[in-house]
Amino acid sequence: MLSIIIPVKNGGDDLERCLSAIDRQEIDDTVEVIVVDSGSSDDSVTVARSHGATVLEIPPESFTHGGSRNLGAGRAAGDLFVFISQDAYPVDTDWLALLSEPLRADEIVAGAYGRQLPHEDATPPETYFLDFLYGPTGRRQRAATTDQLSMDATLFSNVNACIRRSLWQKFPFSDDIIMSEDQEWSRSVLLDGHDLVYVPEAAVRHSHNYTLKAAFRRFFDSGVSSERAYMADNSESGSVLRKRALHYGLGELRWLWSSGQREWIPYTMIYESAKMAGLILGINHRRLPLALKRRFSALPASWNSA
Repeated sequence: MLSIIIPVKNGGDDLERCLSAIDRQEIDDTVEVIVVDSGSSDDSVTVARSHGATVLEIPPESFTHGGSRNLGAGRAAGDLFVFISQDAYPVDTDWLALLSEPLRADEIVAGAYGRQLPHEDATPPETYFLDFLYGPTGRRQRAATTDQLSMDATLFSNVNACIRRSLWQKFPFSDDIIMSEDQEWSRSVLLDGHDLVYVPEAAVRHSHNYTLKAAFRRFFDSGVSSERAYMADNSESGSVLRKRALHYGLGELRWLWSSGQREWIPYTMIYESAKMAGLILGINHRRLPLALKRRFSALPASWNSA
């Protein structure tokens, strides 16, 4: 049995599109859908139930990325847990079968994650970002020791992922991390001797056209969370990140130029600078006063217990 778990808040048309695409999946297995709703003021709960989903309702102030997924997983009956975001939707009807296949085929695989393709209205910077992280080539990720951990090794996303119930029970998602609970989990299972598999064929549509302020805040939270994921226990992580950022920026500029989107270059330089500033400040958040952290974060309530 497969259990699909979706954190939701005011899902609107996105949730309807997501659930309808799940309904169309072709797979020889029983599938249940569990929605964890954190105080929606629209008809998200009604929409979820109309698609046969089990709905768990929590107050919005209690939401955390890890905690809401743990709550759904704790009520799930499947041997495999599939996670998807409310604003993502599977591209093809074999998405679920393709995403879960690596775990059925090999016991050493702890989790699989699929490609994230941009929506049609995605900006060029968002399109490049998603293709940079989630390209067309599959891969298998391993890291037996902490010095083998890297951004590439720990890359994993609960926007489009499948994991084993047994390994969630052993390594539940942390509910005290702002975001990147998926990459903290991936770090744990890798060091426990398991593999991760990237399956680009199991694709969803998912992208965000962030404002400069929203991009800064999201990457600030990502930087804060990195100390529990790819920046943990690795003294070389800082230099690797700087080299990777330079490689990314130059590659993006070349792509904009060669693809005939040169008018986007000035904005992209500002946009990427906002992201990098947020990331660097997040990585160094322990040097910042609490009031500033709350102001920089996209989830200021997460700092209430700091």
